[in-house]
Amino acid sequence: MPRIELSLTGRPKSGRVVGIDLGTTNSLVAFMGDDAPQVIRGANDDALVPSIVFYDQEKKRLLIGEEARQRLITEPRKAIYSVKRFMGKGSFDVQEDLTLVPFQIAEGSEQVIRFQMGDKVFTPPEISAFILRELKERASIFFGEEVTRAVITVPAYFNDAQRQATKDAGHLAGLEVLRIVNEPTAASLAYGIDKRNEGLVAVYDLGGGTFDISILKLKDGIFEVLATNGDTHLGGDDIDNRLIAFVLEAIEQQTGKRVEQDPAAFQAVRNAVIAAKHELSNAESATIKIQLDSGEAFTHEITRADFTQRIADIIERTMQPCKQALRDADLNTEQIDEVVLVGGSTRIPLVRQRVKELFKREPHTELNPDEVVALGAAIQADILAGGSRDLLLLDVTPLSLGIETMGGVVAKIINRNSTIPASMAEHFTTWVDNQTGIDIHVVQGERELVEDCRSLARFTLKGIAPQPAGLPRIEVRFMIDANGILTVSAKDLRTQQQQSIEVKPSYGLTDEQVEKMLLDSYQFAEEDIRKRQVIEARTEADIVKRAAEKALMERGQELLGEDEQATVRQAIQELEEAMRGDDHLLIRNKIKELDEASHHLAELIMDNAVSAALKNRDVADVAEQGK
Repeated sequence: MPRIELSLTGRPKSGRVVGIDLGTTNSLVAFMGDDAPQVIRGANDDALVPSIVFYDQEKKRLLIGEEARQRLITEPRKAIYSVKRFMGKGSFDVQEDLTLVPFQIAEGSEQVIRFQMGDKVFTPPEISAFILRELKERASIFFGEEVTRAVITVPAYFNDAQRQATKDAGHLAGLEVLRIVNEPTAASLAYGIDKRNEGLVAVYDLGGGTFDISILKLKDGIFEVLATNGDTHLGGDDIDNRLIAFVLEAIEQQTGKRVEQDPAAFQAVRNAVIAAKHELSNAESATIKIQLDSGEAFTHEITRADFTQRIADIIERTMQPCKQALRDADLNTEQIDEVVLVGGSTRIPLVRQRVKELFKREPHTELNPDEVVALGAAIQADILAGGSRDLLLLDVTPLSLGIETMGGVVAKIINRNSTIPASMAEHFTTWVDNQTGIDIHVVQGERELVEDCRSLARFTLKGIAPQPAGLPRIEVRFMIDANGILTVSAKDLRTQQQQSIEVKPSYGLTDEQVEKMLLDSYQFAEEDIRKRQVIEARTEADIVKRAAEKALMERGQELLGEDEQATVRQAIQELEEAMRGDDHLLIRNKIKELDEASHHLAELIMDNAVSAALKNRDVADVAEQGK
């Protein structure tokens, strides 16, 4: 008999690989069905999980997704949203973002942001891990098996530090991350692979917090990213912030009050603005209504024309990266065969209009722009799991990689938009007589000077044979794997002395810190299991309650006496009360009691149904004999 490996939750571990879109605003998980990828929906049939985490300090538990979004309105300082913008960054990198959110930043945030949530401190990878764990649990419930392997998407313009932070988040969530895939590449899988054998595709991805443009080439089963560009600091959040600033100013002019320092009022403004933005994608006007704590109400009607005028410069900022990506791919707009829109912000009419004007063709909008990345990730997951698709996916590195040379100049070894996996080498020499060691400083960026690029790693090659300056031959090799993770090696070609390092970007978290976070996260694992048990119990209870109520209403008075009817009603009422609580054992106990209370009614209904069926059969037999 084959051995079944069980997880901590008691479910057998699944061999499935899921695709996850870890988004700025919302996140999704999908899998490859029999014929097409499918998004896994939650108990309320929602595909999207809001990328929000709330820490309930009193109950020492975390709320993720929709529950967290509800609490965000009343207690915003205990919630974190748009965490994707902070991945792989220190406080110096995100000064502007921090002025627009009510987050409390803890001490020691120079290398990596640390959020203060009540009496707890969490980093962006930890917050992302909680969201990933929620998606993992959703998939595990759906399959009845513990899902442990995933493909996770990131913006194409994410640098090495941000990609490593995403992998760390997956590790903290208990996932084996098989591949980090660029979001535009994933979207193109969902959109274009089955539609043409070859062609050039532009993928315009404007999400909640990031913008990406990728030019892809499809030919003979090979999907290659020719060029990518974008802005990790541009998205729907910027549109929201523009409208929020306008509304805050209007409230002050109308009421004389400044509400931006009131977290609850700020969130009320934010929610009203987002609702109006969504409405303006389909209507010519929308009304922003906000009830202030003072009892006053703020109301403002905004037209689509006014909305378009206020955000025009934000949308225009996406045009230059598009043009640069075309130049990098050595293409013009006439050569592009298909244009694909991805990301919830592409529902905005102005976005669709400007993309159509730039590329001179109608962009594809057939698939849900919120789901398309997750669907593509599911296809890539299926490929890695040995699916039937005959497809080779080639990504590119978004930024150039090189080393520091004399004078603080960067010697680029792998240029941006190079296809990965990749391996490239350059030869260097010494600058000082009898030099026996050489420092290797690995940097990332497009600027010519080291001070203008991002430092990734440093190590020293020792054991160089003493020779006059200029004679030693030192080979420095850069190797990037399919996930975009870099390994750098240096070798003295004469002595064969070699040193290498896997570049795990120094964005602030050491391996030891990641492992500590993993151990700390176990305190929430029990809560995750309990939460799942409550959801499952409530779902079963709702089915049983509805069936009992229907039977009592339709046949109860006919088949039961007053006392038995009262007993069933009492059991239904007690089950409803239990469902409002969080004790899954109590809920299941009340389900059992309702089953017992309504058992006699169910028997009577069944007996009557059988008797009626037999009577109808006898009547039919008599009629048949009379013919």
